[in-house]
Amino acid sequence: MKNLLVDKKSGENILVKIKDVIIGGPEKVIISGPCAVESLDVMTEIASALKEAGIDILRGGAFKPRTSPYDFQGLQEEGLKILREAADIAGLPVVTEVVDIRDLEEVLKYADMLQVGSRNMYNYSLLKEVGKLKVPVILKRGMSATLKEWLYAAEYIMNEGNFQVVLCERGIRTFENYTRNTLDLNSVAVIKQKYRIPVIVDPSHGTGIREIVPQMCLAAIAAGADGLIVESHVRPDNAISDAAQTIKIETLVELQKKVKLLQSLNL
Repeated sequence: MKNLLVDKKSGENILVKIKDVIIGGPEKVIISGPCAVESLDVMTEIASALKEAGIDILRGGAFKPRTSPYDFQGLQEEGLKILREAADIAGLPVVTEVVDIRDLEEVLKYADMLQVGSRNMYNYSLLKEVGKLKVPVILKRGMSATLKEWLYAAEYIMNEGNFQVVLCERGIRTFENYTRNTLDLNSVAVIKQKYRIPVIVDPSHGTGIREIVPQMCLAAIAAGADGLIVESHVRPDNAISDAAQTIKIETLVELQKKVKLLQSLNL
């Protein structure tokens, strides 16, 4: 690999800044919110609860690429407006997924940080355009991608001049089907040892099972992750997307305490 910007030997660790939040620094960052943006009332309730809980960044999907064309595809532009308004009321920065180059201009009106999802990790045209924007971006690992392929995808963004990239391990497909995916924490340990790019973990998609999300969050932090992106809701069973892997805000509060304890151990 050319290792344009990520090899440990090439300089200091990369710090990614989203307003006042820094990913890759000494503090572990927690990003949370529902899988899909819902009504303004619900999103404001969630955002306010997350702010009170000390969560750093609000997440929510307005454009939802789904396996089935008949599944809920998100509120799209209306969802972006709702997400931004709820975040502003709560005083949180926002990250949301972009799925198409044609949507970039619209998404950037509302988002502080972009997310390139698992299905788009191989969308090199999108990666190049994101690289030209100089906007912080989360790059999720492709569901069947090797570590090398994932890092090369990051290089596509960086090669255009955007160093503000955060990798996100979200589980890969294996023969195991009890969980939604197999959360590959080996990749986190390797990235933290060999590369200077920050990496966070998504145990919600990595497991698909809310009961084990907290344990895998802690395992991710112990493996060296710079933060977490976790799906949460004030009423998880009523979430309009991915309810089975969405945790309560109260669970998130307890999880955050344990994350801080792990962080204090300097693992």
